Amino acid sequence: MAKGRGGFGGGMPGNMNQIMKQAQRMQAQMEEQQAQIQTMEFEASSGGGAVSVTVNGNKEVTKVVIDPEAADPEDVEMLQDLIMAACNEALKKCDQETRDRMSQITGGLGGGLF
Repeated sequence: MAKGRGGFGGGMPGNMNQIMKQAQRMQAQMEEQQAQIQTMEFEASSGGGAVSVTVNGNKEVTKVVIDPEAADPEDVEMLQDLIMAACNEALKKCDQETRDRMSQITGGLGGGLF
């Protein structure tokens, strides 16, 4: 059987080492970016600023501000909806920042991973 058929060619080990080094660099860059994101805060509001929510890069709600006028005891459901909308928007901002930073590293190869 000919040497070049059905197996790895002579240049593959060098290429594999280069691919591994590149993957390790990308992993280190991704870890660095993730650490930076964890220190960031993402704020969003709803109801024209009646409710404001801040989340950190770990997707933990760190702050909720409610305009006292939004706290209508006759319409608690509206306040609940405003809080939920602000939380969801802040989390989307966190996710978008993560996707943007990771795609800069991976060149868009991440697909739906982040």
